[in-house]
Amino acid sequence: MNVYVLAIIFCLVFIFIAVELIRRQKLQEQYAILWLILGFVMALLSLFPGLLDPISHSLHIYYAPSLLFLLGLLFSLAFIMHLTLVISKLHRKLTRLIQEVALLQEQLRGKESNS
Repeated sequence: MNVYVLAIIFCLVFIFIAVELIRRQKLQEQYAILWLILGFVMALLSLFPGLLDPISHSLHIYYAPSLLFLLGLLFSLAFIMHLTLVISKLHRKLTRLIQEVALLQEQLRGKESNS
């Protein structure tokens, strides 16, 4: 089996899994768009491998597959940074919610002890 055929099959399976996760509502739309774009770009580069050479030469990258690794690394770093921001925001909201619940419980105990 040719490596390009294998890459195309992998891309189609990847896109199918992303669509299925969206359909089952296990993947939010904001992330789904990112994964679908990644899947389509991978499929495009797998279908037309000649596209990689002119792009890599225009960026002064002399070994074309290195461009794929660079793009994958940059995508991964950007996605990790985005997820870190989302987790930090959720952590702040959770801390504030816990503090509000603790204050409400304390007020409730105070009212119960006065009556």
